[in-house]
Amino acid sequence: MTKQQEQTYSLETLFEPYTIHQLTIPNRIVMSPMARAFSPEGVPGEDMAAYYRRRAENGVGLIITVGMIDHPAATSDPGLANLFGEAAMNGWREVIRQVHEAGGMIVPQLSHMGMIRPMGSQPYPDAPSIGPSGLDIQGNKISEPMTEEEIARVIRAYADAAVNAQQAGFDGIELSGGHGLLIDQFFWEKTNQRTDRYGGDFLKRTRFAAEVVQAVRAAVGPDYPISIRLSQWKMGDYTAKLVDTPEQLEQFLNVLIQAGVDIFHISTRRFWDPEFAGSELGFAGWVKKLTGKTTIAVGSVGMDNDPAEGEEADHQGMEELLKRLDNQEFDLVAVGRALLGDPAWAKKIREGRLEEIQTFTPDAAAKLY
Repeated sequence: MTKQQEQTYSLETLFEPYTIHQLTIPNRIVMSPMARAFSPEGVPGEDMAAYYRRRAENGVGLIITVGMIDHPAATSDPGLANLFGEAAMNGWREVIRQVHEAGGMIVPQLSHMGMIRPMGSQPYPDAPSIGPSGLDIQGNKISEPMTEEEIARVIRAYADAAVNAQQAGFDGIELSGGHGLLIDQFFWEKTNQRTDRYGGDFLKRTRFAAEVVQAVRAAVGPDYPISIRLSQWKMGDYTAKLVDTPEQLEQFLNVLIQAGVDIFHISTRRFWDPEFAGSELGFAGWVKKLTGKTTIAVGSVGMDNDPAEGEEADHQGMEELLKRLDNQEFDLVAVGRALLGDPAWAKKIREGRLEEIQTFTPDAAAKLY
């Protein structure tokens, strides 16, 4: 088989439909959740609907957007879209309508920033930032640990947001469980120093997430897809680890599966980097191998360089991505910055117009287009 034949076969895989429960995604390309603070007073407008529609009509199969749950310390910016309130949900209905009309699917990532929210942030500057132990990502004490009453309130807010999403017509939901946000702060030993039932070893630290998933599952029913985004790394700490071995990872994931997770969205800085010594499998590959569950890989897809290091990013050859997809190391591929740089990225990949892909630059993140 020639290289060209091999790539053609691989591209066919990338554009095959994928079904989970009642959700059929037209291809394997997912738009990664990126919090775009362009929703005044938390209400997504016509520009947001057009922004997502452009991606759907250019071949993105599943769009993951970001929605903040109903808690005063959930958000740090009044421009981040809410998943509660009549005005916001009406805005989301129009976003959903346009994405569906263009042939795409869409789910919201239910988010609470926890301790990465700067104290005094709008729109509720008097609300203290909250986390399992009141510790920021550096381990500094900022506020008091969450009480069990606060924990219960936040869990209800996640479930309420999921119901709002389901009633608005979203095709499933995702929980933001990585990158140092609230759920991840319970996972991570550095930010979770609790000695009650929500703290302890790495398995005991999954309790909060498991209770969130259980509450959401009870609220939306058995067949509504629930995804969770996970990462070892945190904002500002690419070396952070939740688990050190495949055996620990399997135990960790099983708790979440038993709680009701259908999909694992696995975030790494570079999807091709090996996760554990002695294997070329990336983090997503290990999750798929250990669970058999639907797995989304993400991390510098379509990028040659790292804009975070001051480099301009360009299109990366697809061979490694397509090879791993063909090997069933994961089921879906999430694309972030490359889709910010070019709304037609997926269509151009499918049509082999790689030289026409618009380069991502940090300026692309500063506007909706």
